[in-house]
Amino acid sequence: MGLFGNKSEGGLMDVIRCDEQEYLVWKWRPSGDANTTKRENAIRYGSSLRVKDGELAVFVYQQKDGSLQDFIVGPYDQTIKTANFPVLSSIVGLAFGGASPFQAEIYFINLSGNVQVKFGIPYFDVFDPRFLDFAVSMSARGTITFNLTDYKGFIKLNRLINFELEDFNKQIKDAVTKYVKSVITNIPADKGIPVLQMEKKLLEINEIIASYLKARLETDFGVNLKGFDLATIEVDKEGQGYAELRKITAEQTTKTTVSQTDVNIKNLEDTQQINAGNIEETLRIQREEAQRAQRLQTETNFIGAHALDQQTDVLKTGAQSLGNMGNIGSGGDGGMNPAGMMTGMMMGGAMGNQMAGMMNQMGQNMNQQQNTPPPPPQIQYSVSINGQTAGPFNWQQLQQMVQNGQLTKNIHVWKQGMAGWEIAGNVQELSSLFGSVPPPPPPPPPPNV
Repeated sequence: MGLFGNKSEGGLMDVIRCDEQEYLVWKWRPSGDANTTKRENAIRYGSSLRVKDGELAVFVYQQKDGSLQDFIVGPYDQTIKTANFPVLSSIVGLAFGGASPFQAEIYFINLSGNVQVKFGIPYFDVFDPRFLDFAVSMSARGTITFNLTDYKGFIKLNRLINFELEDFNKQIKDAVTKYVKSVITNIPADKGIPVLQMEKKLLEINEIIASYLKARLETDFGVNLKGFDLATIEVDKEGQGYAELRKITAEQTTKTTVSQTDVNIKNLEDTQQINAGNIEETLRIQREEAQRAQRLQTETNFIGAHALDQQTDVLKTGAQSLGNMGNIGSGGDGGMNPAGMMTGMMMGGAMGNQMAGMMNQMGQNMNQQQNTPPPPPQIQYSVSINGQTAGPFNWQQLQQMVQNGQLTKNIHVWKQGMAGWEIAGNVQELSSLFGSVPPPPPPPPPPNV
């Protein structure tokens, strides 16, 4: 059974409701009983409770061991019943048997409304951690918007009795001013944002402050930060600290730019020196290889000539022996020895044939050496491709590049001894390269109709 029956059960009837337009917390009082204690808190028989959507009604019962609360979330519009008031049911049932009026303070809390507070912070000093000798004055303005979501946490942190929204907003404003000033002061060191760039980083700083404020407003005041808008960060550009900081940062920027330029030039010079050294080393190796090949050819020719001399000496010795064969068996009397003559003639013929064959072979070898064309010159060219130096490349590599379309007449080339880069089509030595490029294949034949 409810605490009260239908609204027509007799006794004066109060309609407990809030008709305020703009409020955060509002205390209900019965008509005609303002500024009293027990009478204004005595809920009459037959009272009904009306709580609109987005509102919360809080019934506060003062007990010896502390206060207890019943929370009624709108929409709600009916006579008070024990089914919706578990704390009230226990208190009234024990103390009054469910028949007497009960004492309670009733507060309405706006859960759907947003409260907006503007703040402004006068000039305060901010230091760049790189130049702590120069203080730059700044000011900040903005707006915060908050509402109530955790009403139980809000009630624990704030007294509902005699609650004044204006006083509460002032407390919020003072806290926000302190928090915003602290965050802006520490941003150059904590986030690495230079002081002179803070005006340009307004949105980034806005997010940093909003994240910082949200947790603290919930912890300190029990309200939910719904929005934070840092409208402006203004730097006192007429102050001495600002002028000195601009001057020293400009000097630092100039030094850094000049230093970086010097480094870039040095890197370019080193790269060019390395490339020149590589080209010089490549040419040195090619020269040594050519000289080695020439020495080998000379030594081969010398060995052939030496072998010819040796064979000539052998033939001379054989001829002398042939001349003495006629005296074989003559007894030294100077007479003709027919057998020796025949033997000498046979040996002479064999040696003549041998000498003729040898001379013929040597003549062929010499003719072959004379008819052998010299090796092609060792051409080494560097090529500029898309602004980058590549190579050096030899003749075969250049031919392959022409065939692949990597080297054309309009590409710049350079080799050791040239005064500068030249278009490949203008280099006489490379003219035969482009004449050997195979023509493009013919188009496919037309389909048969």
